[in-house]
Amino acid sequence: MEIRSMEELIEVCEREQKTIGEVMLMMEVEKSGRDEETILSMMEERLIKMKEAVDSGTVDGSTAPSGISGGDAVKLHDYISQGKALSGSYIGDAMTFSLATSENNARMGVIVATPTAGAAGILPGVLFSLYKNDNYSYKDLVMGLFTASMLGYVIANRSFISGAAGGCQAEVGSATAMAAGTIVELKGGTPQQAVNATAIAMKSLLGLVCDPVAGLVEVPCIKRNVIGTSIAFSAADLSLAGVESRIPCDEVIEAMYKVGKEMPRTLRETSLGGLAMTETGKRVKEELFCRKS
Repeated sequence: MEIRSMEELIEVCEREQKTIGEVMLMMEVEKSGRDEETILSMMEERLIKMKEAVDSGTVDGSTAPSGISGGDAVKLHDYISQGKALSGSYIGDAMTFSLATSENNARMGVIVATPTAGAAGILPGVLFSLYKNDNYSYKDLVMGLFTASMLGYVIANRSFISGAAGGCQAEVGSATAMAAGTIVELKGGTPQQAVNATAIAMKSLLGLVCDPVAGLVEVPCIKRNVIGTSIAFSAADLSLAGVESRIPCDEVIEAMYKVGKEMPRTLRETSLGGLAMTETGKRVKEELFCRKS
């Protein structure tokens, strides 16, 4: 079985009477030749690695080797713990866990690329917020990872997921879209609603450039991960309320591809434009490279 579009994915889900995550699991069994139990166990190992990154980043206030990130997750965790979050516990916790994961990545800790290291904070941020606030089990979250994997699989095969190829819309945009659809499915939404949420989230980040300061996946990448979690929840809420994407998800993905192809090279992870070329961005790069030499 090969699924090439979101439209085809919905058709398979309806025909087989399965969720998006279940279809991904079925496809993985078929492609890998492994049994279902083995594949579920392998995915749970990745979930555990995600949790370890969240836990480490939430308590580790140290600075990354670059000196330009680190410690913000602890600040946000303390702020959220005091009940001050304007966005509520779901988004507040998701932002904290996303920030913790991304900072852990900057400190050379182990993370799970979802779909890339630069966007690795969004999905665990969302999943473990749901785990904390809704008492989902690890089994539920594992199936959520299969949902995200299926959505990411279609995006990657119809467009791209790397900042170098298509800008940050391809990294944080794709991760946010995957997370939005995953939230919907975990909340009991239909495959069509999950795909609608995927489209709404991706549209919200269309055109986002990739402009890492000093060429590092820290500034502004880490905070973009944090913002991605709130967009994912917003898109999920819209879809669960019955709001549909006016532009079908496959066409949104196609638009993302075309925008990425048209995007100047300076705005695709080369650090030759955007925030990387601000006065502060250039100074940070100069100071960092002087320290290394």
